[in-house]
Amino acid sequence: MIYRFFSAMTVVLLFTASPIFSQKADYSVLTISDSLKENANAIVRLNQTDIVITSQRSMNIKTKRVVTVLNEHGFEAVEAYEHYDKSSSVKNILATIYDPFGKEIKKVKKSDFRDVSAVSGSTLFSENRFMYLDYTPTQFPITVVFESEIQTTNTAFIPQWQPLGDYAVSIEKSILNLSYPSNLGFKYKEFNFSNFNVKKTQESTTGISFEAAKIMAQKEETSSPSVSYLFPRLMMGLELFHLEGVDGNAKNWIEFGKWYNEKILTGTTDLPEETKAKIKALVGTETDPIKKAQIIYKYVQEKSRYVNISIGIGGWKPMLASDVDRLGYGDCKALSNYTKALLKAVDVPSYNTILYGNPRKRDIEADFVSMQGNHMILAVPNKDSYIFLECTSQVDPFGYQGTFTDDRNVLVVKPEGGEIVHTKIYEDTGNVQISKGGYSIAENGDFSGKIGIVSEGSQYNQKFHNDKLSPTEMEAFYKDYWSTINNLKIKKITFKNDSDKISFTENAEISAANYGNISANKMMFALNAFNPLTQSVKRIRNRKNPLEIQRGSVDIDEIEIALPANFSIEFLPANVEINGKFGEYKIEIIKNSSNNIVYKRKFFLKKGLYTNKEYDEFRLFMEQISRNDNAKIILTKS
Repeated sequence: MIYRFFSAMTVVLLFTASPIFSQKADYSVLTISDSLKENANAIVRLNQTDIVITSQRSMNIKTKRVVTVLNEHGFEAVEAYEHYDKSSSVKNILATIYDPFGKEIKKVKKSDFRDVSAVSGSTLFSENRFMYLDYTPTQFPITVVFESEIQTTNTAFIPQWQPLGDYAVSIEKSILNLSYPSNLGFKYKEFNFSNFNVKKTQESTTGISFEAAKIMAQKEETSSPSVSYLFPRLMMGLELFHLEGVDGNAKNWIEFGKWYNEKILTGTTDLPEETKAKIKALVGTETDPIKKAQIIYKYVQEKSRYVNISIGIGGWKPMLASDVDRLGYGDCKALSNYTKALLKAVDVPSYNTILYGNPRKRDIEADFVSMQGNHMILAVPNKDSYIFLECTSQVDPFGYQGTFTDDRNVLVVKPEGGEIVHTKIYEDTGNVQISKGGYSIAENGDFSGKIGIVSEGSQYNQKFHNDKLSPTEMEAFYKDYWSTINNLKIKKITFKNDSDKISFTENAEISAANYGNISANKMMFALNAFNPLTQSVKRIRNRKNPLEIQRGSVDIDEIEIALPANFSIEFLPANVEINGKFGEYKIEIIKNSSNNIVYKRKFFLKKGLYTNKEYDEFRLFMEQISRNDNAKIILTKS
C-alpha cells in the first residue's frame, strides 16, 4: 500500500502551550454523561490534533487522545500507535491507563511500546516501522490517555481530520489546530459537517481550527454507504510541499502527475540487460501491445509475490525495479513499477495509477489536488481507454478488477501529467450467475442432484478462488453455500477457470438424506434447493443512513426436478413475477409430466443509492423473494 488514512484520532497533535496539559483532568467514568454511553463501546473524551507546519520541509504533529473503553469491543478505539520511516521520527510517545474512578493503573513509556516492522514477511523496507501499545486490559471500563509527537519532512501528507472514525464510538470533544506559513498555498475541503456538531472555530492566513463536540455513538445499519460518505472529515493539503526528499509544487492534477513522474518515479524502472533480453525472448515475435502485456503480466504473477506494508504511508517512491527483479517480491508500488519496467523493455507504455483500494468503493477527490489513495495499480493504454492491472495478485486474470479497484475515480500518472479517470464498471447485467442442473427425490425423501454454476463479472470474484481450497475448506464452503440442504454429502466437485473470458464454472454432484419431509402419506420440500435467498434483511426502526446497493447482479436458474414414483402433486407453488425500483424477480414452474417439473428463476438486483425512507420498501422486496424462494411443493402418496 502507498499509505493508509487512519482516523484523525490516531494522529492527534497538541501544542505544548495548550492549557489542557496544565489542568489536572478527571478521568472517572462517573463524569461521562449517559447520552454518550448509549450504543457506545468506547467514548473519546478528548482527541486533540495540533499540527505545526514551519516550512515546506517541516511538519510537527502532537497527539493527545483520551479514550474510555467500556468493554472488550471498544479497545480498538484507543488507537495508541504511530508510524515512522526515514522521513519521520517519533519524538515522544506515552500511554497512561486509569481505572474506572480515574486512578492511575499503569504508565507505558516510549521504551515499553512495541516497535516492529510495518512490512509483512520481509526486512527489505525496515525503515518503515510502527510503535504500538501492547496492553491487554484485565477489567473494564478503563481510560487510556495516549500522547505522541511526530516530526516529519513529508508535508505532502497532512493527515485527514476525522473526529468520528467508527461506529459504536461517541465523541465528547475533538479538536484540530493547524498553523502554516501563508506562502505554501494551504487548502482544505469539508465533508459531511452539516449532520454533526462540528464547527470551524478560527481561520486566518496562517492557521485554522475546528472542533467537534458531543457526537453520539452511531449504530451501524445494514447496507449503508461507507463511513467516508457518512461521517465528518476534513482533507487538507499544500500547493508547495515536500515528499521523499523532493520539493513539489502543484495546483492541478496535470502539474501533480508531471512532478510525481519526474521527481519520484524517474530512475526506478532500470533493469539488468540480462532481464531485458529474457523478456524480449519471452515475448518473441508478438507485436500486439495488449498480447505482450498479457505475457508479461503472467510472468510477473509467476515470478513475484506481494508483501504488505501494514501501516503508515510506506513511502511513495517505489523500490527499484532491479531490486524486485532480484528479490522476487514487493508492495503494490514496487510490483506495479516492476511490471511497468518489463513492459517498457518491449515497448509497451503503461502508467502508475493511484487509488483507494477496497471493496467499498471510494473515489480520488477530483477537485482536491493532494496526496490521496492507499494503493497502486498499473494502467495500460488500449485505444481510447485503459486496461488496469492488479500487480499484487498471483491469480487475478489479466485486466480483471474484481471488487477491490472497480468503478471509482483514480489518478493515472503520465509523463505529461496526471489524469483522473474512472475504472471499469461491471454492469449489473454482466454480474451473472447461471445455474443449470437437476435433482431427483426418492420415495423416502432422499435427494440426489447435479448442478453446473457459471459465474461472471463481479460474481466471478466471489468464486474463482474456490479451486485453490483444500478439501476440508471446500467441504465447509459448500455446506455453508447449500446450508438449506440438511445432511448434505458432496460426492464430487470440479472447476473450470476461464481467465480469458473471466468465467468460473463449478460442476457438483451432491446428495442428502431426508430432504423431503414425510408426514403420514404426504411429502413436502422446497423446490429451490440450489440457490434460495437465505440472508434476511434486518428490520431497522427509525433508520438514519441511506441504503446503498454497491453492485447489482443477475442470478438465472433452471433446474429439472424428478419427483418420486407413486406420488402425485397436491400443491404446486404459483408462478411469480415482481418488478420494482430495486430489481426484478420471476419464477416459472413448468409441469412436463406427473413426476417431472422444471423450475426457472431469475433474480435481478439493481445497483443504486436510495434514501433511508426507502429501506423498508427494500426489506419487503427482499422478504417477498425469500418467501417465494422457499416455497414448498406438497406431494401425496398414491
